[in-house]
Amino acid sequence: MRENRLLVKGRSARKYCSYKGEISPEVPNVIQRNFRAEKPNQKWLTDVTEFSIPAGKVYLSPIIDCYDGMPVAWNISSKPDAQLVNTMLDRAILSLPQDAHPIIHSDRGCHYRWPGWIKRVQNAGLTRSMSRKGCSPDNSACEGFFGRMKNEMFYGRSWQGVTLEKFIQHIDSYMVWYRDTRIKLSLGGLSPAEYRTKMWGGHLVQ
Repeated sequence: MRENRLLVKGRSARKYCSYKGEISPEVPNVIQRNFRAEKPNQKWLTDVTEFSIPAGKVYLSPIIDCYDGMPVAWNISSKPDAQLVNTMLDRAILSLPQDAHPIIHSDRGCHYRWPGWIKRVQNAGLTRSMSRKGCSPDNSACEGFFGRMKNEMFYGRSWQGVTLEKFIQHIDSYMVWYRDTRIKLSLGGLSPAEYRTKMWGGHLVQ
């Protein structure tokens, strides 16, 4: 291939990294790669992923429930700042029944070490859990969600001429579709929202 000057068009291996050092005390890895949950709102996973298109970069911050893979809440922005994750967490907390206090697992990114995040978690009675440094398998269920999402709606498409605002709408539409419509064989051919409603009479909060 080098002799013929052929290039392979592939995905960039570079991954967005929010780690900025140990800016606040670490917390233990409570999840320990056990991503099974017996009911909703026992174990939540979160992370931030980056999308790069010709118009710029967009960041998605969701909460994924281990029980059924439901994206409980999410926020999308062109800036990977504290407001991105804090707004998402506020939305997720609003969806909780009064007696629910899930474990919330993340990597060691700066978003989850800043005072605003920690205060929200404490006020809601959530339990923080963190992956080990540089160990993506510790949050593999959330990474898997991002991988499926990008395969289904991002890779293999031209985003030339698409504005950041329009692209954010694409992501938001996908998240709603994944929650409400996309079927999962592990849920008996139901979407996460349908499965939760069937099993628990689950009320969804936008």
